[in-house]
Amino acid sequence: MIILAIETSCDETSAAVVKNGKEILSNIVVSQMDIHSEFGGVVPEVASRHHVTSITKVIDKAINDAGIEKSDIDLVAVTKAPGLIGALLVGINAAKAFAFSNNIPIIGIDHIKGHIYANQIENDMKFPLITLVVSGGHTELVLMKEHNRFELLGCTQDDAVGEAYDKVARVLGLSYPGGPIVDKLAKEGIDSYNLPRPYLQKDKFDFSFSGLKSAVINLIHNSKQRNEEIRVNDVCRSFQESVTDVLVTKTISAAKKYGVKQVMIAGGVAANRGLRNKLNDNIGEFELIIPHVKYCTDNAAMIGVAAHYQYLDLRMYDKMDLNGRPFSELGRD
Repeated sequence: MIILAIETSCDETSAAVVKNGKEILSNIVVSQMDIHSEFGGVVPEVASRHHVTSITKVIDKAINDAGIEKSDIDLVAVTKAPGLIGALLVGINAAKAFAFSNNIPIIGIDHIKGHIYANQIENDMKFPLITLVVSGGHTELVLMKEHNRFELLGCTQDDAVGEAYDKVARVLGLSYPGGPIVDKLAKEGIDSYNLPRPYLQKDKFDFSFSGLKSAVINLIHNSKQRNEEIRVNDVCRSFQESVTDVLVTKTISAAKKYGVKQVMIAGGVAANRGLRNKLNDNIGEFELIIPHVKYCTDNAAMIGVAAHYQYLDLRMYDKMDLNGRPFSELGRD
């Protein structure tokens, strides 16, 4: 099965061609990071407009780089949720137009499912497994007992972890996106600021990072009021140690409770070196699966892989009234 996949949920315009749910024939990603950096975050209307100008060229390049003809494509897959609704609709309408004009069936994919299935590209899932989903908009623990079956164990009650990273970077005067910069600076610092660990209930799997974010903001404000030096590297390290302690502790606890074979991480923050290293150091008897960095951030290849397994499981396509939704329902139904 050859799938043309399209992803436009936020500020990356991406198209990929995936063969048999495993072989990535092409994966084109056009980032808008430089465009949005001057605003300190993604501006939805700006993102949508740039998707419009890029989408056709990205699809054409994905097909050409894969060395296939349009007639070789068996299925068109597109991200339908969650995301910026205007951005989603650009990809959905482009996918529907391509599918209709070439008489190819179409299938809509949840973006979070795509992030989870990014792990399948270079590895094989072994069930049951736990996935820690960490990104700018999501912090979740998901249990899978088989392909295409998801149980949400816990999620953030306020800020997602990636959002907290960006806000901390902003108050430190660092550029956008802040997550990779904080991760880099943390390597040069020490955990000297003794920031709180927001575990909530240790035996539960929900998260909360707004209090930790506020603690950093108050730390910086009070230091400025007292004319004290703000050791940026140490603040980054202290913040990252607090975040990763909570994420790793809850993930390992869930893995033990549910007796899983594998632990996976997914989403943009899965590229964070501090999180990767701490999970690796504390994984114990579980097999740890971490996707290649290029498959952690938003890309269409992961959507194509998820579509392959969704179709194998359901043997169903979507209709041409396929629409976008701002929120994920993965594991909630």
